[in-house]
Formats: sequence, structure tokens, C-alpha cells
Amino acid sequence: MRQVRTEFVGGPWDGRVRPVAVNLAERVPAEYLVELPAPEGGPVRVVVYRREASHGPDGRRRWRYVFVSD
Repeated sequence: MRQVRTEFVGGPWDGRVRPVAVNLAERVPAEYLVELPAPEGGPVRVVVYRREASHGPDGRRRWRYVFVSD
């Protein structure tokens, strides 16, 4: 499966660039759920990122994820 390096904006993954699998239309999923371990063995926290179009330095459209909620 093909992957694209995708930027994350806001939230706990702000500034990270991670590989995300794309579908046949070369798009990343509309939402990306991140499970974060809780300190001291508490319940796992799930944060949500939503896909947003952006433009790279070469002017081509790219996708990035923007933080939505905890």
C-alpha cells in the first residue's frame, strides 16, 4: 500500500510528519485517530485529526491533518 508523508498541525502531534496510507484516489483518510497512552496506567486517550488541503512549496496541493479534539 502506498504511503504519503503527512504533516500534523496542533494537538500532541503538532509539527510531526508521519507516513499515512492513501487510497486508490491518492487521498489520506478524512479522519486520523491517535491513541495516546495515559500516565500511570490510566485509560487510553484518543485524539482526532481531520484532513485539510494545503499547498506545498512547489504549489501542488497536499493533505495535512489538523487537530480537532481530545
